[in-house]
Amino acid sequence: MAPYTPSQEELQRRKVVGINLETVDDVTSTDFPGHYAGEDHSWDLDLFRKNLKIQFHHNTQFNASFSVAGIDASVANAFRRILLAEIPTLAIEYVFMNNNTSVIQDEVLAHRLGLVPLKGGRKGLLEFMKWFSKANEEEGTEAGEAFDYNTITLHLQIECTRNPDAAPGETDSNKLYINSAVHASDIVFEPVGRQPEFFSGDDTITVTNPDILIAKLRPGQCIDLDMHAIKGIGADHAKFSPVATASYRLLPTITILKPILGNDAEKFAKCFPKGVIGFEKVTKEEASTPGSGYEGHAGEKKAVVKDTMKDTVSRECLRHEEFQGKVKLGRIRDHFIFSIESTGQWDSDELFLESIKALKQKCVRFKRNLSLMTK
Repeated sequence: MAPYTPSQEELQRRKVVGINLETVDDVTSTDFPGHYAGEDHSWDLDLFRKNLKIQFHHNTQFNASFSVAGIDASVANAFRRILLAEIPTLAIEYVFMNNNTSVIQDEVLAHRLGLVPLKGGRKGLLEFMKWFSKANEEEGTEAGEAFDYNTITLHLQIECTRNPDAAPGETDSNKLYINSAVHASDIVFEPVGRQPEFFSGDDTITVTNPDILIAKLRPGQCIDLDMHAIKGIGADHAKFSPVATASYRLLPTITILKPILGNDAEKFAKCFPKGVIGFEKVTKEEASTPGSGYEGHAGEKKAVVKDTMKDTVSRECLRHEEFQGKVKLGRIRDHFIFSIESTGQWDSDELFLESIKALKQKCVRFKRNLSLMTK
């Protein structure tokens, strides 16, 4: 069979997942060898480089949103799973209770402390800090010893007392008592060994958000404990996950098939989030073009698509009879809009780069092991 080259319109149609009132169409990717007769869909590095597009929408220290177009869903999901579970961070693992007379039980307090995000010097966390060997009951191994290169020591000592300067009749506990609320800012880093070389000044180990409430105390109650923080990954425990959220969604598409004018245009816009649909006036040229659907409507308001990225694909417009056959909804199968919210130990954009490195290392190991299997 002679080679067949599909048109750009056909290629674009194959990339769209159709969104109907209650169903979806064309959800499976078809760009693989053998699916279309006479077409070559074998993977090509040059073609991949040509189609790959990355665009940032906003990028801050704790939150980033960007689009990655030209990759398969399996690759996008691999990045997401690596972000959640395979990038190492620092978190409190062991809590040694010296005294706890608060109303919070020891195990609950220890759990709350483990969920407090920590941050510190990047060089120290990545290069100086090594993995801590934890006990494994199944393998019969015991926990390793704590050293300056695998354990961060933290301390929390606080006691609640009455405020002698409180006004008579005061009811606000923050003014009536001293240290009535224990916050993450009360956790103190105690460097040992070579740790001051890597964790001092702006690089010191501290909490990401000092306002996190850990406990509330009343006069006579106190908390005195020591903590050991170690490196870990989200696959071991969610507290080691470097992201609060890491997700992606497909880019929505909205195609207006027939003119939507006047009051219908305003109603159509209300079916979508603000900014998705805009308005323009029908030009004289459009009104004079036979078959355009705008004949005799010069100067009237018409609905136009402004920004599909803001759409949530609620399908609201498909529920109204006046829009039947006038609009087609879909999603671009290979255009992924990522949203990454960092807990603070990593910058949000750095996290995605780390996920790429991790996936690359997996591919290298797989390729090496595959070559060993053939020998």
